[in-house]
Amino acid sequence: MATNAFSPTKTWYEDADKYWKDVSSNVDGMLGGLEIVHGPDVRGSSSFLAKLCSDASLRVGSGYACDCGAGIGRVTKHFLLKHFDKVDLVEQNARFLETAKTSYLKEEKDAGAVCDMTAVGLQEFDPPQGRYDTIWCQWVLNHLTDDDMIALFKRCAGGLAPGGIICIKENVASRGYVVDHSDSSVTRAARIFEGLFRAAGMKVICKQVQTGFPQGLFEVMMWALIPEATR
Repeated sequence: MATNAFSPTKTWYEDADKYWKDVSSNVDGMLGGLEIVHGPDVRGSSSFLAKLCSDASLRVGSGYACDCGAGIGRVTKHFLLKHFDKVDLVEQNARFLETAKTSYLKEEKDAGAVCDMTAVGLQEFDPPQGRYDTIWCQWVLNHLTDDDMIALFKRCAGGLAPGGIICIKENVASRGYVVDHSDSSVTRAARIFEGLFRAAGMKVICKQVQTGFPQGLFEVMMWALIPEATR
């Protein structure tokens, strides 16, 4: 049921952490049992990024990306490393990162394409200054409170290289907030997301709806953001 306000529980982040500790360290686990969306997801993300990279006015580099809420590195392996030379992973669950390091992304890690793997929640993540051409956040911001999301974007602005962008890919509700206490997540309407972007001093430069997913799922939206001060 959609509501007009969202008040996280006192154990919001702890409950989410407990939920993910019981999830399998494989692609099906990362996708909540919906591995069928993997192919369309990768194609949609690639189409969106290609559009941004082809815009000469943006000057998006292809050197370094950050995968936020990376899990075992599905997005890194099948999407980001097709477009960037190096990728860092940020993921709260250390078990998922261990799977990435020792098996799922072992070849890429050994080759130096996968670099830092940081086990921290995004509510605490502070990216290195000026490092990333693209910071990619997918299916993870639904675990953040509104205030923590705004604070994250402000920190991420400092982590961008010249010409860098922040890309968001998240489920969106038709209106308001839809809270799921089983995994401590909240699905927001697109207008709520865009209000949070503005509150963080970010400007939307492109947005696109994901296509090709089965019916009955939340709509998925992609946004590209830059700090207002750079435009």
